[in-house]
Order: sequence, then structure tokens, then C-alpha cells
Amino acid sequence: MATVVIMPRQGQSVESCIFTEWFKRVGDEVKKGDILFAYETDKASFEEEAAEDGILLAVFCEEGDEVPVLQNIAVIGNPGESIDEFRPGGASSETTDISNTVEADVSMVTEEEPVAEVQLQEVVSDAEVKISPRAKRLATEKGVIYQSIVGTGPENRIIERDIEAYLASKPKVTPLAKEVMKQEGLAVAEQGTGLGGSVRATDLTSVNPVYADDYEIKKLPNIRKLIAKAMHASLQNSAQLTHHLGADARRIMELRKLVKAKEGAANITINDMVCFAVIKALQKFPDANAHFLGDSVKYFNKVHLGLAVDTDRGLMVPVIKNADDLSISGLSRQFKEIAESCRKGSIDPELLSSEAASFTVSNLGNYGVEMFTPVINLPQVAILGVNTIVPRPADIGGGVYGFVPYMGLSLTYDHQALDGGMATRFLKQIAIEIENLEIEF
Repeated sequence: MATVVIMPRQGQSVESCIFTEWFKRVGDEVKKGDILFAYETDKASFEEEAAEDGILLAVFCEEGDEVPVLQNIAVIGNPGESIDEFRPGGASSETTDISNTVEADVSMVTEEEPVAEVQLQEVVSDAEVKISPRAKRLATEKGVIYQSIVGTGPENRIIERDIEAYLASKPKVTPLAKEVMKQEGLAVAEQGTGLGGSVRATDLTSVNPVYADDYEIKKLPNIRKLIAKAMHASLQNSAQLTHHLGADARRIMELRKLVKAKEGAANITINDMVCFAVIKALQKFPDANAHFLGDSVKYFNKVHLGLAVDTDRGLMVPVIKNADDLSISGLSRQFKEIAESCRKGSIDPELLSSEAASFTVSNLGNYGVEMFTPVINLPQVAILGVNTIVPRPADIGGGVYGFVPYMGLSLTYDHQALDGGMATRFLKQIAIEIENLEIEF
């Protein structure tokens, strides 16, 4: 009996995933425990094992597709079993199944359907072309200049049958020419010089003959697409503005020296101290420890602190739940653990949801950034940007001025949820907590 494969659900907040790779092809034998496919959420990547033995009869998604969780994406069973009942609603005409993957032998004589007429246009850039992943893969394999084809899919999207129709309208290609096309990325010529008009290796042309080679266009990684979408939505759906303030950093710099000098002490960083101070300020300003829900505001009794972490896969913002219950050493230890999990790609997706945190801190001080405008992780009402420490002239007592190390603080808040006066007082309280920090280590 055929078994359906669904897109797994990674946490309650994950509604869809980006499909990244099939490790088996339609028609391949699958054993229970084999790695079947890979996918990713907006922050983490996963591989899924096959739950049953059988043949991969059909797949309903391809690389780059955004697939709702729990949707059918494949069928495993015995050859000849029906797959129609498992097709997801609205499956495209490009759905692959075992019945259309066997190529006809060139020696067989079959009755061919009329080839659709191909519409061509002037070659345009890749950025202007809408093409399905399967069509692009076939075009690349066959050396087709797909930028010149007018697609027949929705909104003139180029789909696989457009590439097939284009190939059917072109002369036959010799085996040597096919190999050269794959090796050197060349395209089929308009007219071949071989026997019966067939295209020989010497007839091949450059795939992009009209473009200069002084630039390169790369497709955005799936993670970057999702981050861009979230950031754009944040700016569209909130009234954001940023206040900047400096905090005297002499106290935390002195504490940092004491930590480094004390043998056996935990490696508590300046960022740990800043976050510890932020938690204290949030306890005094609960209006900033909240989510704006449009016609209501959710105020949190506990501080669930998000911390931006830079990784090879992109920016991640994991959350420390109940951070206000932790000592400075416990906070530091948990930050290091979740940051390492993010870099390894093993972080729990639930801890990356913007709904999981009540407030976020983004620290660019290590990069020497003196001022920036962080973007709120909606539905949170605010985010703190921490800048580098720079010397500034200040009164050091007795009318004497000298240079004092100051840490820049940038608070972006949603004016729909917080008034400017409240936001300013909260930011000032963060500076006060930093300047008067007391810790035990």
C-alpha cells in the first residue's frame, strides 16, 4: 500500500518550510532510515528520513519551493500503485511521478503530439525572468538560453514544457556536442552544420552572448529571502523610530577587568553585563516588555530576552526564557550555549520565533559600529542596539574635563505601543543600570 510523505512541522510557530533537496529520485528504491530530503525553516535546516521501504513513486515539490507544514510532498509504495489520491490540492502541472520519468528509446517509433509553438523575445537579465526550478535545471542541462523564451505559465513564468517545446523546435545535437555543452555551459546554435542539419560541437555558442562578464548575478539564499521578508514586514506594519543615548562605560569596563583577573571565574563578557542591565530596566518599565497586537498589548510578567547572533546562515535571534530568574553567570552560560547551537544549526525553531521573546538586544559593538538603527522583531514593541565604546569629553569632577569611555545605546520602538517620553525614560534607565551595575561572580 502506498504511503504519503508529508512536510514535517518543526514547532508550533512554524507554518511553512523551504524545500532544499531530494536525496532520492522518482523511481529509486527507498529503505526505511534512508535520508529522503532536506528542508529548512527561516533559521534552521533539517534532514528527514524515510519511514517506510518502497519505491519513490512521486514528488510534489522541488528545490526552493515554500511548502506548508503537514502538506503531502511525496509518495512511497510499489510500482503501479495509484498516487492521485495523495496529490496536494492545486498541484502544478509540473508535479513529477514515476510515469513520466522514463525516457523513450530513440530507436522506438511513437506517435508524437504536435509541438507547441515557442514564443521568443529579446534576451533579458536573469533578474527579469520568472522560471520554475525544474525548467531552469532542464535549460541549464540542455544549454537553452531561457532568458529569450516567453513562458506559458502564470504571469509568463517559464515552465518545463516551454523548455521542452524550445528543444523540440531545434535541430538534433550530436553526442559530442551534448557533452561539450555540459562541460563548458554552451548553448544550441540556431542552425547545425552536421548531417541533416544536426548541431556539432563546433556550432555551439555562449549561453549569454550579449552580456559583459564584469558582474555576476546570484540567487538569494532561501534564508536571506525569509529574513528580508520579515524585515520588510516589520517596517511596513509598525511606526518605528529610534532614540540614541550614551552610557558611561567605566563601571562595566572595570567589572570586566575584575572578571578576567579572578581565577576560576566564569567568562562574563561586556555584552552579558549589558543584557543583565537591560533585564533590570525592563522590570522597572514593563511597557517595553510587551507585544503590540493591533488593538491590544500583551504585557509579560517575565523577561524572555532575545539576543541577535551572527552565523554563516544569516542573523538568528534565539531567546532565553525567564532570563530575569538567572544570575549573571547563568545568563552568560545560556547565551553561549544557544549561540553555539545557532552556529551549528541545531537550535530549537521554537526558540527562534519572534513571538517567543518579549524584548531583543542586538550588539554590534564588537564590529566598531558607533550608531545604527535596529529593526524591531514584531510583535515586540522595542529592540535595543548596543554600539561600540568610544571616548567622549565629560566632566570628571571639580570642573575638570577629560575623555570618558561611553557606550552608544540605540532604542528602536513602535510608536503605536510606546510614547516618546516613555521610550526615552526606559532608555535612560538602561544607561543608569549599566553605569551602576552590581554583579556577583
